[in-house]
Amino acid sequence: MCGRFTLTAELETLQALFRFRYEGPLAPRFNIAPSQEVLTVVAEKGERVGKMMRWGLVPFWAKDVRIGAKMINARAETVDEKASFRQAFKRRRCLILADGFYEWKKEGKTKVPYRFMLATGAPFAFAGLWERWEGASGPLETCAIMTTRANELIAPIHDRMPVILPSERHDDWLDPSFDDSEYLKTFLRPYPSEQMRMYEVAPLVNSPKNDVSACIEPVNSR
Repeated sequence: MCGRFTLTAELETLQALFRFRYEGPLAPRFNIAPSQEVLTVVAEKGERVGKMMRWGLVPFWAKDVRIGAKMINARAETVDEKASFRQAFKRRRCLILADGFYEWKKEGKTKVPYRFMLATGAPFAFAGLWERWEGASGPLETCAIMTTRANELIAPIHDRMPVILPSERHDDWLDPSFDDSEYLKTFLRPYPSEQMRMYEVAPLVNSPKNDVSACIEPVNSR
């Protein structure tokens, strides 16, 4: 699964890489957790638009918004079978921008956190799904991160990883006219382990209340 990630890059850098229009501030985030706002990119009227959405997908048919707490990830293997994700997979796909994510390794009774990044340190895009839920207080836009089996780097830590989309897949993933599930599922593969790196971070990251730069500092650099 993917339950925590980071986005510390400046907005100008992200816009240059992912070519989207966005109006509003963007603060660096060092410990993004479910139910918080995340930066997504969607296709609207032929252009890419950046939107803040709540992490934890609420299906359009849901009667209770709290269902989103259980919908932070969608499994690549079954996304086109699950009622919660099937329609979004066909028509409402997005990029969820990040520059790192965390996983925890069990060591005895403790869990040791690690941060995973691209080897270059560059920002990247998770494959995401999004929905618009109409509630009594107005519409709510939410999203979920696609996950797949872990690559060789991540497997010793966790058996799943988020789907990182190569840039050449972004246009097709965002295009709602592509609704061939089998074709889209070919995108949902583990990212090459040789193009990634990892390092241990402090237990500070264990609490989502901690969203400070110390969360991403390598333990062995202190």
